Amino acid sequence: MVVFSYNVSLMPKVVSKRYKSAQAVADLEKAYELNEAAEILQKMPKAKFDETVTLSFNLSVDPTQGEQMVRGVVQLPHGSGKKVRVLVFTEQPDVALKAGATFAGMADMIKKINANEFDFDVCVSTTAAMKEVRGLARVLGPKGLMPNPKNGTVGDDIPAIVKALQGGRVEFKMDKTGQIGVIIGKRSFTAQAIADNAKTVIETVGKAKPESFKLPGFIKNVALASTMSPGITLSKALYGKY
Repeated sequence: MVVFSYNVSLMPKVVSKRYKSAQAVADLEKAYELNEAAEILQKMPKAKFDETVTLSFNLSVDPTQGEQMVRGVVQLPHGSGKKVRVLVFTEQPDVALKAGATFAGMADMIKKINANEFDFDVCVSTTAAMKEVRGLARVLGPKGLMPNPKNGTVGDDIPAIVKALQGGRVEFKMDKTGQIGVIIGKRSFTAQAIADNAKTVIETVGKAKPESFKLPGFIKNVALASTMSPGITLSKALYGKY
């Protein structure tokens, strides 16, 4: 999933009425503490749908160096607000479906993938099933859907994995420009819930700093935004130690 956010410095000179209204709420050239930023976001004009709230990170690592890749998973304390559709590769589909999976099975799920039916958000696999699932790497890999032990989508406690995914576990991965976008909730969340989720994500991304990166300033800057809002720059005090 690709998440976009707004960079104040890159905004066009001609701005929308929505952006002008947002400017009336706060000085978008300033950096804010987390709770204040969340409250500002909630005061900005809202769209007619429940907008997704994201945190966007600009990192100092070299994205061309494999050992400096930044990725991981984070469990949001208040969930993501999104219904996650989970497909499970397993010989016990009844167990997975009872746990809340949207799709489950083996041969039928492989057939589904090969038919280019991607009406799900996450793929999970039991350890044994991975022997066959690896054959789908060329299809699932480019879409970021390949089950992987590193992000917790391969294991034998399927009910626990499905519960975690639907309870707010979110995967993040740096893109080719050294940026990360992480969904942290919805505009319908309270400002406190947004701030709590954001704090957890900042700490998790900070701890994902590659061992090979020795310079200070791993995280350059962080911005909070919703689907239709401009970005709100967060204070360096929140991530400067990383």
